[in-house]
Amino acid sequence: MRRLILPALIATLLAPCAQAGERPEVAAAASAVRQNVVQWRRDFHEHPELSNRETRTAAEVAKQLRAMGLKPLTGIANHGVVAIIPGGKPGPKVALRADMDALPVTEQVDLPFASKVTTTFRGDTVGVMHACGHDAHTGILLGIAQALVKMKADLPGSVMLVFQPSEEGAPDGEEGGASLMLKQGLFKDFKPDAVFGLHVFSTLQAGQIGVRQGPLMAASDKFTIKVKGRQTHGSRPWGGVDPIVTAAELIESSQNIVSRRTDIAKLPAVVSFGAIKGGIRYNIIPEEVELVGTIRTFDEGMRQKIFADLKNVAEHVSLANGATADASVPDRDGNPVTYNNPDLTARMLPSLQAVVGTDNVIEPPLQMGAEDFSFYAKEVPSMFFFVGATAPGIDPVTAPSNHSPKFALDESSLDVGLRALLQVTLDYLHGAPAAAVTQR
Repeated sequence: MRRLILPALIATLLAPCAQAGERPEVAAAASAVRQNVVQWRRDFHEHPELSNRETRTAAEVAKQLRAMGLKPLTGIANHGVVAIIPGGKPGPKVALRADMDALPVTEQVDLPFASKVTTTFRGDTVGVMHACGHDAHTGILLGIAQALVKMKADLPGSVMLVFQPSEEGAPDGEEGGASLMLKQGLFKDFKPDAVFGLHVFSTLQAGQIGVRQGPLMAASDKFTIKVKGRQTHGSRPWGGVDPIVTAAELIESSQNIVSRRTDIAKLPAVVSFGAIKGGIRYNIIPEEVELVGTIRTFDEGMRQKIFADLKNVAEHVSLANGATADASVPDRDGNPVTYNNPDLTARMLPSLQAVVGTDNVIEPPLQMGAEDFSFYAKEVPSMFFFVGATAPGIDPVTAPSNHSPKFALDESSLDVGLRALLQVTLDYLHGAPAAAVTQR
């Protein structure tokens, strides 16, 4: 990673809202709500819920918003919660988003508020953990809500708070997340001029912020391939068609799609298999094997070509082995590329630097991880940034990553995230109207 460098002249021209330093009201607000944010985050961490199952989380968020005097709308995209903070003065409209769902991961971090929750996922009993940091995002946005409510009389403009379910993806056969919130009219009556979001990130040290213009995170697509053979006894493989051997050959051949058939000198791409299910006994060759995985790309042409190549490999490798393949590539609508509007990002860069210092705002490389924040970015100019989550003294390169059962959030990142997002919000509202910002 390298420090984000933008020509001073361009930054000055594009950032009429930039402040020389952190706003005093940001520092004061952070001090006032800091302990609440920590407590909210710990509560959500101890009681995680999977995508489209965020019943308790949504109820707690709505309860806290009502206690602040707001009137939240609930049940959007199943468990989404939305509230508007109207400012006392005319000005722009801003939306701030936090995701609320957890992952099917069994926690291995020794915390007094560690998750003990278990559930059934894809037929298996698993733990549930906020292994990606969405508990932090939800706590931070509640803290910002509390801060903005107290200063709303002097607020030039309005702020929409979006507490989003199912960022990690809805269960099979269900809809959810950002795309469903938009489909159900999230921006129908309140069309923001800009949307901002953040994500705690293990590969950055606590106290650092990562942001880049243009593409930031990859498009992600899930695929399912069912290899159908013919069941037989393990001692008589010639009596059937082995879908396990076929699946193994299919996986090996598919690796050539990226390494030999995709121009990764242009932009990176990934094809990964995440789960293989087939068979129940050591001496029975099963009828079918199911493979599921993900494709990550930054270019739409490359994305579509990989879809076609993977489907072709699955069908022809299976045919060569006497089996058949039902290849759903992709098996649902995936997330687009998460794209930061260049003008908006340049404009708000000084706001991030005001919070943590110029040297602590860096430009990360392209991230193969994905975010459904990308759907908001397709609607209006948006900026999404990373907040370092790894404690001082621990190397972010080797620290347990997001989605790891050992993912450990340094709680100082809560304060950084709160101050950064609040500074960005206030600087934007007090600055030039977003009409001057071009959309992708």
